[in-house]
Amino acid sequence: MTDFRNTNTLWASILVETLSKLGLKTAIICPGSRSTPLAVAFAQHESIEAIPVLDERSAAFFGLGIAKRTGLPTVLVCTSGTAGANFYPAIIEARESRVPLLVLTADRPPQLRECHSGQTIEQIRLYSNYPNWQTELAVPSAEISQLRYLRQTIIYAWERSLFPVPGVVHLNIPFDDPLAPLPDGKDLSSIESQLESQDFFIGISPPEFSPTSPHRVSIDNLVEEWKKSHQGIIIGGLAQPQDPQEYCLAIARLSQILGFPVLAEGLSPLRNYADLNPNLICTYDLILRNSELAEKLTPEIIIQIGELPTSKELRGWLDKSQSRRWIVDPSSHNFDPLHGNTTHIRSSLENVVNLIGDNSLHPHNLDYLNQWHQFDTKVRDAISKKMETTEQLIEGKVAWLLSQFLPSLTQVFIANSMAVRDVEFFWMPNNLQNKTFFSRGANGIDGTLSTALGFAYQQKSTFLLTGDLALLHDTNGFLLSRKLVGSLTIILINNNGGGIFQTLPIAKFEPPFEEFFATPQNIDFQKLSSTYEVEYQLITNWQQLKKNLNLFPAQGIRVLEIKTNRQSDAHWLAENLPKFATNILV
Repeated sequence: MTDFRNTNTLWASILVETLSKLGLKTAIICPGSRSTPLAVAFAQHESIEAIPVLDERSAAFFGLGIAKRTGLPTVLVCTSGTAGANFYPAIIEARESRVPLLVLTADRPPQLRECHSGQTIEQIRLYSNYPNWQTELAVPSAEISQLRYLRQTIIYAWERSLFPVPGVVHLNIPFDDPLAPLPDGKDLSSIESQLESQDFFIGISPPEFSPTSPHRVSIDNLVEEWKKSHQGIIIGGLAQPQDPQEYCLAIARLSQILGFPVLAEGLSPLRNYADLNPNLICTYDLILRNSELAEKLTPEIIIQIGELPTSKELRGWLDKSQSRRWIVDPSSHNFDPLHGNTTHIRSSLENVVNLIGDNSLHPHNLDYLNQWHQFDTKVRDAISKKMETTEQLIEGKVAWLLSQFLPSLTQVFIANSMAVRDVEFFWMPNNLQNKTFFSRGANGIDGTLSTALGFAYQQKSTFLLTGDLALLHDTNGFLLSRKLVGSLTIILINNNGGGIFQTLPIAKFEPPFEEFFATPQNIDFQKLSSTYEVEYQLITNWQQLKKNLNLFPAQGIRVLEIKTNRQSDAHWLAENLPKFATNILV
């Protein structure tokens, strides 16, 4: 696979072959001249899928989606100049949500910088402190010592994208002319014989990392301390584990040992594997809106798994309680925005649970657990009764229906803003084993469609639940439709504006609310879909939606548009959310 046509092709092909040996499967290539050696090397490699994408921002989020799904780094390649700046939003999200990306920005050599040579900006440390590691490679050279340097630097870059915390590595790569695989006047025959005689790529293989495990004795002592509590809770927070069933089983075991209820974030896999854990509580946000219940259920200790759920009600309740809290997560990030009395256990939950001995349930915990169960059951019943009798198209009912009628074993990407809140409020526990994805690192709406397409790539069926503004913010993602190997169904809630702003205090101030916050765009999504040759259907009733959930295309993108009224949706939530947990104390 080594390309000896000139120094640049040699350099680029060694870089790409090293990545292949390390386990790289996908590279997203954006068009441009300065990155020609990289584009040629990736395009010609038989073991790496090179996907050309026109728009750099869309490309970066598409790569982000693939990396989130696979857990392996995706390579992003672009030319020099402002092209790399368009990667920035996805790089921020990757850093905050711990997704491995390997970003390769081509550049002019040092002698062509700071002299108006064209398409040249300052690219070193272009992404500030967001990468796990960043460096500029040397200008390509055909010396064996420099090729060894290149090989080992690429190995280190791959490792740093995965360990100790997955994230971004940025390599700025200068290339001099000729950029195309044309002769550069250098004789590379001697270096070719040296590479062959040394078996240059021997010993390169995917690295293995063992997450840090706490000491068995310390975990046993900690469990004994937890078991002394009469009112403890486990919070199953934001999580996208590679093995969701193993993750859910680990939480279930910990819950059964301690007798603690598990407050399950709607975006975690817990609600989609409900049979694995009888102690799930899914309506905590609504329960805690009842001040009497919130006071009665104040916990003594809290075990938080991963990041806190989205719920402001839950965060306010935890902040008020100031209960002792342990956060279990293997990363080095600080997952306590409440700045409470908190200890981080920097290990995977699975490691912690595996170290726990044969502990039995303490009966004194059951009263508190049973109270949570009682309240959760009544609130879920109240939600179901309300939803079943609601014929009006409201956005909250979409999440409620999806949690029950999506095909099993499918992927679901939840866009930010109101879609996330609707899922937390109304996603009911089920046993569909669907895999839920999201971008809650920086919580932005940028890149929504492209990220979802990354999840859908090479998958049988994926669903995206999104609002109109999040979709419009990334319509360049539709350019990927002809490259999509797989199926994506977009469930579009179109309330002609930012529905989440309608629920905020600023909505009472008109002007400037409608023009500057709600920002209605008045787009005809049927015409937009037609422009990109994307299948489209307008959903006018709930039976039609349920029917279409099981009729997803074998290939390509489909849009199911549900038109709702933004003001009516906000009014419905304001009226009903406080009611679901009223009059349930016995």
